[in-house]
Amino acid sequence: MKKLFTVFAAALLSAVMLNAQSFGVIGGFTSSATGIDTKDAMANFKNVSLYHVGAAVRWELGDIFAVQPQLAYQVKGANLHQAIVDNNTQSVTNSFQSKTGFIELSAGLHAGIDLLAFRPFVLVEPFVGFAVSGQENYDVLLEGVVNNTTSPEQINAAANEVKNKLEYGFGVGGGVQILDHFQLTVQWFMNLGNLYDNGKIDANEKLTVVKESYKDIKNYNGIKVTLGLFF
Repeated sequence: MKKLFTVFAAALLSAVMLNAQSFGVIGGFTSSATGIDTKDAMANFKNVSLYHVGAAVRWELGDIFAVQPQLAYQVKGANLHQAIVDNNTQSVTNSFQSKTGFIELSAGLHAGIDLLAFRPFVLVEPFVGFAVSGQENYDVLLEGVVNNTTSPEQINAAANEVKNKLEYGFGVGGGVQILDHFQLTVQWFMNLGNLYDNGKIDANEKLTVVKESYKDIKNYNGIKVTLGLFF
């Protein structure tokens, strides 16, 4: 599935590049975190600073609009420190860093004003991606749990296994095109859906002691700054 998605995305971008007005390379900075939805948890979230690189094609549609599809390797992550109390009989304190690398295909719609030397614009960018890499660094402290034999390493591996591989979402922001060759964009993005598959969590015995924690964690969201060079 991973190879099929990558080949399909690359083929689609290659096809549109043949008819594009311009194409370029992109790269930049990604800062992301996750959300949580529970009344039983106290969480301290910190953004993780990562990166993205890829290629883009661009069409100008008249004087105002432009369409810019992109194919990129995008790495998103989050730091979380969380404390959970379950019926006053068990407390779970866990801190972990989650990272996921996606092959991501996006389709940006830009609307701007041409001021000759530069063109400021706003953008909306839906995206879809497939996870091709992942890393979980997990530390857990249990109180009131008897005969627990699950090691942090086992929890790390189990957590990575239950991640949803398919991602989708959208970004909004703005940028500037300079002399038709240079581009700077800043956008806020949000992944829709859950980061972890609840069904797989329920079926994974290694995640029993932190099951409720993972069910409440939402998907990545944050900001990204992208530089582009177009030809």
